[in-house]
Amino acid sequence: MKNIMNNFEYFAPGSLEEALKLLSQYGEDECKIIAGGQSLIILLKQGLITPQYVIDIKGLSELDSISGNEKEGLKIGALTTHRAIEKSPLMQNAFCILAEMEQNVSSVETRNWGTIGGNIAHGDPSGDPAPVMLVLNAKYKLAGAKGERLVEAEDFTSGYFETDIGHDELLTEIQIPAPPPRTGAKFTKFSQLQGDYAIASAAVSMTLDADKKTCADIRIAMGSVAPAPMRAKKAEYLLRGKVITDDLLVEAGRMASEEASPTSDAEISEQYKRELVGTLVTRVGKEAFERAAMA
Repeated sequence: MKNIMNNFEYFAPGSLEEALKLLSQYGEDECKIIAGGQSLIILLKQGLITPQYVIDIKGLSELDSISGNEKEGLKIGALTTHRAIEKSPLMQNAFCILAEMEQNVSSVETRNWGTIGGNIAHGDPSGDPAPVMLVLNAKYKLAGAKGERLVEAEDFTSGYFETDIGHDELLTEIQIPAPPPRTGAKFTKFSQLQGDYAIASAAVSMTLDADKKTCADIRIAMGSVAPAPMRAKKAEYLLRGKVITDDLLVEAGRMASEEASPTSDAEISEQYKRELVGTLVTRVGKEAFERAAMA
């Protein structure tokens, strides 16, 4: 069976304003946005979507940038490539979790072309960036004909490939606040092949009190074990305000596994995914704690 795309009209706007104007002219089912195209091209070839119009925003250099620092936080343009984030000098110390996450996103070839905004806007629950954005308390800037708005990363994805982006809006920027002192963060995923989609993933950001033993605040996120990336809030509650121990982290992992809602597939059972994500939460929780104690 051959993969053949349906015909569509192609636009390559020269500015964000022009792209938004084009978006406002067409309905959601008529028009699709392409940036790196790693996800969209597959859907087009499989005939899962058949848009009449495709708007290519890859050339909008105004959306390709990284700025900020550890005191002010980061601003990352939606068209910034995975590779640019991985190699940016700004992804050191407080934001090293971003570079570490990017190192295992698909292949180098894909990272050189695929964009962070395209990955997030796709809304795939097994994507790597989303859990990291949850623990970093990120916000997404959306632009449309009626203006701009900010959406919390936690509120952005509501289900499988379902996001808060309106049909006439574009994701233009990711905003990440500066972390508090004595904060450490870590992300990991388990996949069958290096760089493949996650069977389960976990991210933890932990802030310690001045004693560097007590958890002042914590954010735990899981990917690929629910219809959307999710916080493990019961596990967070267990750890917040407590002196961190290995036993407590194991219990937090167990609670996180209970909060997850994975589904079985042809290769992996729901129970295996639960146990796996619990183990990952315990592991990265310990690493985040160690980083926070050294910060």
